[in-house]
Amino acid sequence: MNIFGMPAAEFFPKFMEFIFIVMGIQFFYTAFRVLRIRDNDPKRITTIIFWVILGVLFAFGKLIPPMIAGILVVIIGILSLINGIVVIGSVENDEKDSIDGSNRLGNKIFIPVILMAVLAIVFAKLIPESGSSILGFTAIIGVIVAMIMTKSGVSEMMKQSDRLVQQVGAISILPQLLGALGAIFTAAGVGEVIAGIIKGVIPTVSPMSGSIAYVLGMVIFTAIMGNAFAAFTVITAGIGVPFVMAQGGDPAIAGALAMTAGYCGTLLTPMAGNFNILPIGVLNMSDKNGVIKEQAPFAIIMIIAHILLMRYWAF
Repeated sequence: MNIFGMPAAEFFPKFMEFIFIVMGIQFFYTAFRVLRIRDNDPKRITTIIFWVILGVLFAFGKLIPPMIAGILVVIIGILSLINGIVVIGSVENDEKDSIDGSNRLGNKIFIPVILMAVLAIVFAKLIPESGSSILGFTAIIGVIVAMIMTKSGVSEMMKQSDRLVQQVGAISILPQLLGALGAIFTAAGVGEVIAGIIKGVIPTVSPMSGSIAYVLGMVIFTAIMGNAFAAFTVITAGIGVPFVMAQGGDPAIAGALAMTAGYCGTLLTPMAGNFNILPIGVLNMSDKNGVIKEQAPFAIIMIIAHILLMRYWAF
């Protein structure tokens, strides 16, 4: 399939780069808004540096030598470690306007998000070559629809994007870091090390003990990594294959259950920034562990259910 006169397999990787550039421009815009505010906060300069570096990494990451990119990542990691990123100059929503907008739109506010998800599924089926870049394409459509529904201009959209970006703060780069960490762990052979540890802990291997080890391994490692996808290859290689598949467990069923078991670990960790830390910043929650506390009982129930399902369905 050709798109704009270009094969789809060639177009979508380039479109993905375009999405990264757009994200970089948003980070540059945030740095600009912080810069133009005459604030005496001593962390203003470190905040500007953070957003500029993040913008450079996203917009020009493909052109930057790996060593330089690594140094830049370390710098923003240090800035985050010393709590050098603060919210400065972001627009504050008027409470009355927010309530009026909520009453006016009601549940229609979910239309852009639902549309984005539905279109992503449809386009992924119609154009398999699109890959993950299709999410960027549908996100642009969702933003346009939201602007039409709220009768907002580009300026207002940029200001609101800046507000959310600053509220999320340093957590915005956590998914990229966790994805890279998962690849490093896999290449380093962490799976084999974990398998060795499990063999020392489990004296007798049985379908039940294998199921417990596989599920809990996914939960614990996902909690450490903050990402079930990053944990899956490591735990499946180290525990799933020798302790479940080797005993006759169905790879498809066991693998699917292991992946969703990892999501139970996602519910229990602050490392899952998108799920457990981002809402705290967006909703201005006082309890930094409030989301995890609410999810923990359900996560424990689902962990037990996964162990039983793997034992009696996968075997």
